[in-house]
Amino acid sequence: MRPARLISSRQLAQLARPAVCVPAETPLHQHIRAFSVLNRPPPKYEGHVPLTLLEKGAMTLGSAIGAFIDPRRADLIATLGEVSAGPVAQRLRDTMLGDPVGRQILRDRPRITSESWPLDELLAMPKNTVGYVYGRFRQRYHMSPDVRDEVRYIDDVECAYVIQRYRECHDLYHAVLGLPPQYVEGEIALKAFEFVNTGLPMAALSLVAVARLKPAERQRFFSIFLPWALRSARRAKPIINVYWEKELMTDAAELRERLGLEKPPSLHKLRMKPKKATAAPTAAPTPAAAPTTPLPEQPTTA
Repeated sequence: MRPARLISSRQLAQLARPAVCVPAETPLHQHIRAFSVLNRPPPKYEGHVPLTLLEKGAMTLGSAIGAFIDPRRADLIATLGEVSAGPVAQRLRDTMLGDPVGRQILRDRPRITSESWPLDELLAMPKNTVGYVYGRFRQRYHMSPDVRDEVRYIDDVECAYVIQRYRECHDLYHAVLGLPPQYVEGEIALKAFEFVNTGLPMAALSLVAVARLKPAERQRFFSIFLPWALRSARRAKPIINVYWEKELMTDAAELRERLGLEKPPSLHKLRMKPKKATAAPTAAPTPAAAPTTPLPEQPTTA
């Protein structure tokens, strides 16, 4: 028979100590580490990157400066739009939820890609339809919807789709409104329109690119295109609620009228330099005829 072990005084003190219980009402979040660079929550959708407020502020400033230096950096413009969206993306989603067409878009979540919108099918549609106008736009300017970046920095899944939808529809606004993308003043004019119509701060931040315009372009922007953007965007219906996939066979002019969109003046014609009037060539002076000496009169014969 094994001898019984004696309990030490330390073990007796531990047994005598009252048990400490965590109250049931203690909130669990007190035991969870705060969101930081080293402690990121899991992504909420594929490609999602959660950011701290400090990171969002730094990326907002950096992308805004980079986009101002080079307005053709679509990646910087996309990043700027996401990190600066904030509660505006939620308001834009609420705008869609308050419209039957917008709600259907949120349910279906269609995507605009070269696979879902083949270029050859768009160009086969009747002329002046939305599909043909958009296809001709893609063909003329060598644009592809596949180059649009995926949303990564929007935390809410539904709001992320709203920003993705807005981003993919941008070229449709160019095509239907007739604003060529190769001119900076046309791009800024469309951003001004989008800011008034959608309220997205990224569109307003893009207006700082006005400082890069030449004097003639700046004068044209403030006298023609900015008044157009303010006037047309206020009268138009929310363009985020357009189900473009169901409007491809609609006449573009009819759709503009239904949405209250005013087509701006042609930027191509405004930028055409007037031809210099060339003076008509003057005829070369003819040399003066040499004086002729009169011949002596010949005697007439009877």
